[in-house]
Amino acid sequence: MTTSTTTLQLIGAPTDVGASVRGAGMGPDALRVADIGGMLTRLGLQVIDAGNLAGPATPWTAPAHGLRHLEEVVAWNRAVYQAVDTALGAGHVPVMMGGDHCLAIGSISAVARHTRQRGKKLRVLWFDAHTDVNTDTTSPSGNIHGMPVACLLGHGPAALTGWSGERAALAPEAIRFIGIRSVDADEKKAIRTLGLTVFDMRHIDENGMRAAMAAALADVDEDTHLHVSFDLDCLDPDYAPGVGTGVRGGPTYREMQLCMEMAADTGRLGSLDVVELNPALDVRNRTAEVAVELIESLFGKSTLVR
Repeated sequence: MTTSTTTLQLIGAPTDVGASVRGAGMGPDALRVADIGGMLTRLGLQVIDAGNLAGPATPWTAPAHGLRHLEEVVAWNRAVYQAVDTALGAGHVPVMMGGDHCLAIGSISAVARHTRQRGKKLRVLWFDAHTDVNTDTTSPSGNIHGMPVACLLGHGPAALTGWSGERAALAPEAIRFIGIRSVDADEKKAIRTLGLTVFDMRHIDENGMRAAMAAALADVDEDTHLHVSFDLDCLDPDYAPGVGTGVRGGPTYREMQLCMEMAADTGRLGSLDVVELNPALDVRNRTAEVAVELIESLFGKSTLVR
């Protein structure tokens, strides 16, 4: 989908409202310091930086009824939903820069509504160390950045479901998880019950990243809108230290670059989240720079013309 006539719209969502560690709210500006806009422009794409959305401060209060900061999470996701919906309506490719991963509720709900209205098939690649299918009854922390997939599948609180026009923004077969290596006991049960497709690190170790990505992209065709939700903690912390919930044993830089190149090769990329970048835990903006390099591959940069 991305060509020289494609317009990308950068949407900053500077909040850590769904997270357990302070700092993800600085993520959008760290990406700008790493020159995300300039990089995309040099690829020949049209870029609009819509600036940062506004929303409530993170109160850092204890969970209530199994959910932490629900009111604030709803407000931020409503802002993200509106911004992504507006960008898609203008024919732009939204690039939502978080912020923590709870923001994917608003982003993907808007994408799901857009694709459904246009009769497109939606496929989501969820790059993450975690599956994020906890709910208010299973989460040990109440942090909503561990719940966005459950909400998108229609199993979250009423305030965070149904935004796409259907209770579930996504059917289980629409999402593929890559790089998973930290899953709670209740999440394991949910994955099996829901029939989710998960390429965890053991699968990748045994079969290789190329085979995993080929399987994840197997049914992406010309009628598909491909959405990438890229949590920086998918990468091994050796390559991306600036994240709040890093887990050792993740994909290498080269493995992740292959993922991005293979997603780009489909020609169907229509929207992107890049989330959980925490500059407060980073080293000289290294993780933001890695993120920008990988996003560059996602939008078409390759060593040779293929």
